[in-house]
Amino acid sequence: MKFRILFIALLITTFSFSQNKGTVSGILTDKDANNQSLPFANVLIKGTTIGTNTDIDGKYSIAIAPGNYTVQFSFVGYESVEIPVTIVANETATVNQAIGSGSYKLDDVVIKSNVSREKETALLLDQKKAVVIKQSIGAQEMARKGVSDVEEGLTKITGITKVGSRGLFVRGLEDRYNNLLINDLAAPTNNPFKKIISLDLFSTDIVGVIEVYKTFNPNIYGDFAGGTFNIQTSKGSKSVTKLNVGVGYTVNNNLEKFLISKDANSTKGLFGLTGNDRKLPGLLGNTPSSYTLTADESLRSFKSGFDVSKINSPLNSSIGFLHSEKFNLKDDKTFSYLLSINFDNNYSIRNGVERTFTNNPSGFTYRNDFDNTEYRYKTSLSSLVGLNYTTDRLKLSYNTLFIRTTENLVKDQFGIADSNSSNNNTLIRTNQLDESNYLNNQLLGEYALNEDKSQNVKAAVSYAITKYAQPDRKFFSGTRSGTDDILVSVAGNNFIKQYLDVSGDSYFSGLGEYTLKFGKTEKNNIFTAGYNGNMSDMTSSYRFITPVNNSAPNSFTTPLNSLDTQLNGYLSSNAISFRESSNATYQAKLKESANAGYANLLYKFGEKWEVNGGIRLESTMRETKYRTQGSFSDPFKTLKYDNFYVLPALNVKYGLNENSNLRFATGKTYTRPVVMESYPIEYINADGTSTKGNPFLKNSSNYNVDLKYELFPTSKEVLVLGLFGKKIDQPIERTFISNAANSTITTYLNSDNAILYGAEIELLLDFARINESLTDFSFGFNTSLMHTKVDVKPTTTDSDGNVTTSIETFRNRELQGASKWLINSDLKYQFDLSKSWSNTVSLVYSVFGKRIYAVGTGGLDHIYELPVQQLDFIWSSKLSNHFDLKFSADNLLDPMRKSEQGNNGTSSIVEQSNITNSYKKGRGFSVNLGYTF
Repeated sequence: MKFRILFIALLITTFSFSQNKGTVSGILTDKDANNQSLPFANVLIKGTTIGTNTDIDGKYSIAIAPGNYTVQFSFVGYESVEIPVTIVANETATVNQAIGSGSYKLDDVVIKSNVSREKETALLLDQKKAVVIKQSIGAQEMARKGVSDVEEGLTKITGITKVGSRGLFVRGLEDRYNNLLINDLAAPTNNPFKKIISLDLFSTDIVGVIEVYKTFNPNIYGDFAGGTFNIQTSKGSKSVTKLNVGVGYTVNNNLEKFLISKDANSTKGLFGLTGNDRKLPGLLGNTPSSYTLTADESLRSFKSGFDVSKINSPLNSSIGFLHSEKFNLKDDKTFSYLLSINFDNNYSIRNGVERTFTNNPSGFTYRNDFDNTEYRYKTSLSSLVGLNYTTDRLKLSYNTLFIRTTENLVKDQFGIADSNSSNNNTLIRTNQLDESNYLNNQLLGEYALNEDKSQNVKAAVSYAITKYAQPDRKFFSGTRSGTDDILVSVAGNNFIKQYLDVSGDSYFSGLGEYTLKFGKTEKNNIFTAGYNGNMSDMTSSYRFITPVNNSAPNSFTTPLNSLDTQLNGYLSSNAISFRESSNATYQAKLKESANAGYANLLYKFGEKWEVNGGIRLESTMRETKYRTQGSFSDPFKTLKYDNFYVLPALNVKYGLNENSNLRFATGKTYTRPVVMESYPIEYINADGTSTKGNPFLKNSSNYNVDLKYELFPTSKEVLVLGLFGKKIDQPIERTFISNAANSTITTYLNSDNAILYGAEIELLLDFARINESLTDFSFGFNTSLMHTKVDVKPTTTDSDGNVTTSIETFRNRELQGASKWLINSDLKYQFDLSKSWSNTVSLVYSVFGKRIYAVGTGGLDHIYELPVQQLDFIWSSKLSNHFDLKFSADNLLDPMRKSEQGNNGTSSIVEQSNITNSYKKGRGFSVNLGYTF
């Protein structure tokens, strides 16, 4: 109840600042061109930061507090005009104005329109004019909605939701169905457990526009069924230097008792720089053996132990620096650069349950039943350097992007393990460090071959290096004794140390494209032909160190958070020792490539019809090298898949009238698995569960069709009604199986086929059309409704390459990872407290429908992910020309996030609860202050 009161208080406080405003509006025309409308001109209230641009029809509208003002009209190469105006509350002052060249000498001047695509109105116009079905969000809209990173920004687009650490779902389809481009170039992931790099690592300060393709066009890669995201980085188009600092507090996460690895509880740990201190000891070399370390070697080599520190978690913090400069050189040449550096850290605590089920004669019972507590400390560092040089016909850009992330995890699982209900005091602790490094260099160029720019070429190349590692992952288990001690033994896999290293040694991407614009008069027709492709080379190492009990007691009691004293004592006396227990499966290699040529024709038939059709010929290769159990010197087994795809695409637009379009799109694409879904290693967890890649997975083939109606009532509004359908052959899906020890293994398989169809609605509404007093309010809403059906093959190929009878419980079901429905909406209110103090307040809401998290096998029903409602409040305030302030209240509803085991299997669940996972994130509050120099 107290949080509801707080939320209502936030709204009341916000709206109490409002005042009845008046409006100045009108049409700007070109008096040198028979008073034709003048689009994209500047309209500014003199002496304030309040202004706008005229739309495609020359119209403008500005809401402002009552008073006397001067309206300034300007455009490149035209005279500036100032008109005094008196604004009265709840009334509209109409100022129509014509401007011309005046006394300017225009003989040697060419007027150019260089519209910023970062502006919301420009992107709506781009969406209106485009033949391809795509949506974009620019820097202006992200700033308006208080968005701080790309991932958050994309959730404002129809059909896209963010699902915790699992990334973005498009039309209910999860991460594996997405693809990422950066400045039109393919980009690798920084995490082999995800298809694309986490987009919350991209600050909106470095982004100009994000384009989202939900239908296929031949110039983008065929590897997607959900969406392709194309991040266009900012070009540093103006001179600015800005510093941002922020702090955040999340209820039950910050200023709470917090466990962190002792190695991370330091200045180096604060900035995520402890990886080198915690990596595999160098004396073990690059090739495993069964070497047993001496006592002295163990004490010297393992710089990281099992101890954890108990602290009070500080506030979350962030700092960012942005500097860009633009120089106008001779002969219309420009040079600009941009430098951005951002660092942030975050403390989180998750409390809930974690359960797995097994099949017993009495029914389905718990195999593991844990109360789960996770302590995560994350850091991220990102930087972008961009250099841009332009002339009248040439554009050159060079970008260097670096991203580093770390996460320290301490995880306690307390309860029943391995169906041993006689001991409900089992405690399993995982202590691990994850880190990733990502470096991407890009060189891009565009050149107009002739003066009228009807023929153009562009080319680009990129080279990236990625490294993902868990340089220190260790766990132990025992029986809890009291609140602070644990009874443990040195046997089996207890006190195991794991070292995972996945190195993307090289990732190349390139493109080359020729464009020809032709037509009798305006050259509205465009022919495009080109090539783009990428290739990558990845190597992994997954090694294990286990203890050997020489003469230590079978079990002993020790402080839970301070085991190292006891262990080091046993090491010193040679009572225990450590030995490498890696086997021949420790190393694997993966090579992937995609190379394609394409041709596309955009042709306009009369005033109404535009057709964009083309074809893409794409060749893909995936080569996996691995060993099974055997000798380290055994040759690698090689598994290679070559595919050649003929990918046609057709996009048709029919202009019903000036403000509405009807669109149709169809095409074929494919889906490759996420790296770890097909990678031949078994990733083992402390509780006995594991994740095992299936190198025999095949790519999916996707057949897509979309139909849309668009209405653009004004330059600020849009209504979209859409229908879509997909057929996926051999969809890749997550499932659970059991091994010989009855442990749960997460793995992946190809089903037979899946059918998806549904509808989308998008609305962007300016409340001024309802009542003039609501000019400052706008509302955005989008929803997707979807039905899916999967047919399951009677046989399947498992991760060992064996063709076996399918163990899935159901032969027909919904598609794993797909929601039947989802909703995103936001309510925006803009108001001014003074001529230089402008504010934007937004309420943002999202929810998704129940969906299958993992496919049911062995008689068990599916595991379902239950709906989650998200409500955020953002207040962005431009205090002056130098200061801006953002306040965010996130996750105000703070729902319990749950997954549950369905109860429609071949037997009944006999336990009291079928919840398999649950936790709360906590309500978060943050403040960010920016200063522009």
